[in-house]
Amino acid sequence: MSPKYPNRREFLQSSLAVLAAGVVSRQALASNAAKVVVGAHPWVYAATQPKTDITPILDTIFADMQYAGMDGIELMHTALYPDDSVQRIGDLAQKHHLPVIGTSFGGEMWDRTKNAAVLEDAERVITRLAKLGGRTLGTSVGGTPAPKTPEQLDNQADVLKKIMKIGDAHGVVLNLHNHTYEVENGMHDLKGTLERIPDVKLGPDLNWLVRGGVNPVEFIEKYKSQIVFLHLRDQKADGVWSEAMGEGDTDYAAIARALHAIPFRGDAVIELAHPGGFKLTRPLRESLKMSREFVRKTLGY
Repeated sequence: MSPKYPNRREFLQSSLAVLAAGVVSRQALASNAAKVVVGAHPWVYAATQPKTDITPILDTIFADMQYAGMDGIELMHTALYPDDSVQRIGDLAQKHHLPVIGTSFGGEMWDRTKNAAVLEDAERVITRLAKLGGRTLGTSVGGTPAPKTPEQLDNQADVLKKIMKIGDAHGVVLNLHNHTYEVENGMHDLKGTLERIPDVKLGPDLNWLVRGGVNPVEFIEKYKSQIVFLHLRDQKADGVWSEAMGEGDTDYAAIARALHAIPFRGDAVIELAHPGGFKLTRPLRESLKMSREFVRKTLGY
């Protein structure tokens, strides 16, 4: 039998720190903050592992995220590939009192020759994710060296619609998770998908928006009715990723105002990343904890 997890209301923290002055009002905090689950994604761990495989270190990841005060974890889809993944991850979620929010997922969906493999992976991942109580699928469509052709965008949209249908059958909502390639070139890729699937849900990575030349505040304001998920990261003025959120120069005060004005009601996931060869100055769990505190104080979640 699949393990039972608390719903989002049950696992939200019962109290929030007072916001820094001038970010958002206390009234906005009171009405909005309790609606948002704040979790973390394990990419910063995967980046140090052979073939980015987090399976051998899942216990450490769960323990660190619990220590950092996260409300839940967004997995990487490869962690759901092993046949025993549901039992192993379910046991860790119970042990560390850290529910599974969802998982990231990706594939070259524009490539017709890979359709069958992508859909097979999606079926396996979504089925196992649902057994763990996960409800979100942060989906990346795959990049190409040149802007995608109309035919490639057509195929990409067809695959996304099929994955959305699989998700619907299991109570898992697909959201489009962008890297830079979706939003460069005047958002050619993302706009191409939206033209073909106007009501698709969005899960923007705010830092990739910045790095792709898109103002995150303007993006939030424009697509507010479709945004159900967020990835959060910080960077310095020179574009180098900061070790933790709050140590960079991203204008999260302005982002906070935009999110509370919507108001945002989805899940917000911290996904740290570090430059190649970066040497940590503190354990990852401490950077996650600092980031969680920054989100609480600056965004009000």
